[in-house]
Amino acid sequence: MPEEPSRVALAFSGGLDTTVCVPLLEEEYGYDEVVGVTVDVGQPRKEFDEAEETAAALDVEHYVVDAREAFADLCLRSVKANATYQGYPLGTALARPVIAGAILDVALGEGCDAVAHGCTGKGNDQLRFEAVWRDSPLDVVAPVRELGLTRDWEQEYAAERGLPVEGGSEGRYSIDTNLWSRSIEGSELEDPATIPEDDIYDWTQTPGGKAAELVEVEFAEGEPVALDGEGVEPVELIETLNERAGAHGVGRTDMMEDRMLGLKVRENYEHPAATVLLTAHEALEQLVLTQEERQFKQQVDAQWAQKGYQGLVDAPLVDALEGFIDTTNERVTGTVTVKLEGGHCRPVARESEYAVYSESAASFDEEDVTGGITQEDATGVAKYHGFQSRLANRAIENARGTDGEE
Repeated sequence: MPEEPSRVALAFSGGLDTTVCVPLLEEEYGYDEVVGVTVDVGQPRKEFDEAEETAAALDVEHYVVDAREAFADLCLRSVKANATYQGYPLGTALARPVIAGAILDVALGEGCDAVAHGCTGKGNDQLRFEAVWRDSPLDVVAPVRELGLTRDWEQEYAAERGLPVEGGSEGRYSIDTNLWSRSIEGSELEDPATIPEDDIYDWTQTPGGKAAELVEVEFAEGEPVALDGEGVEPVELIETLNERAGAHGVGRTDMMEDRMLGLKVRENYEHPAATVLLTAHEALEQLVLTQEERQFKQQVDAQWAQKGYQGLVDAPLVDALEGFIDTTNERVTGTVTVKLEGGHCRPVARESEYAVYSESAASFDEEDVTGGITQEDATGVAKYHGFQSRLANRAIENARGTDGEE
């Protein structure tokens, strides 16, 4: 009996890298059929149109998988963990395991022998994709990394082969867009001394010139469920806040990022909705969690964010961390009002039935009657505060005085 044709499922965007990968997978790796898989995590519609047109031109079987809800749910999990990496919300990092999982499902369902991506050997995404794929029986192929391809070589190859990538040029920058963030890198931005032009931004307007706006976010057990009193589903919630906060220039980050391989790279990000939700969530935690819980949760959140950046959101450690995160977030229920103005988002009001707060105890204008605390009660505390340090300083002074005597 003749052997079944070998098939490989390719993470397919229709861009230069993945378009070049199609003939390479056939000619250099010997696969009979390439199946292109594009996963929707909130990219612009035109990207899917381009992917479908390119797949048709290459005569590649093509699938589009809608994973927006799964991705949005993961983004809201990250909110409960106040997840940022070196100061910016995780977007691309969280999208990759969702995309990888969807591609793997198609590959297994279509009887593929392998899965492939077009990532370089210098970035993080290769690790995030393969962390998911290498737990499967399928082979993993990475043509760009394994063949040592450069962008110039790919452009020449595409031109020689007449591949449908508009001469192999997709603009000056490498841009990745999903529901949670938009990243811009490459070209002159690789020079840390370069000041970016405003035209690199798409989601955020230049700050200023727009009147301040208040937005009320309602949380239930740590998850945002309503805007300005109206219930809203996760995908719509994120899209709405991207538009509203982006109009005020909220959610821009220009940073030097430390990648997993140790490279330091210049990255620019836009993340309006993420900025609003993370700001509001943390403000509500400040109201309802005890000091000890908040201090310990900062460590837990940092560990969650690190695993999220690595694309390892299904690691046993993350499951354990989320045990603590979910327990503390049972009380993160209430509303936070944030003010959007001049590129900034800041909390201006918060309310919860779980508030660890006594207005009478904190007030300068009245004595606390509910907790039985008076100002005089602090006298004993004040006497003991710093007592050991004072003793130590006296002992040091006395010892030095004695040593100096003749």
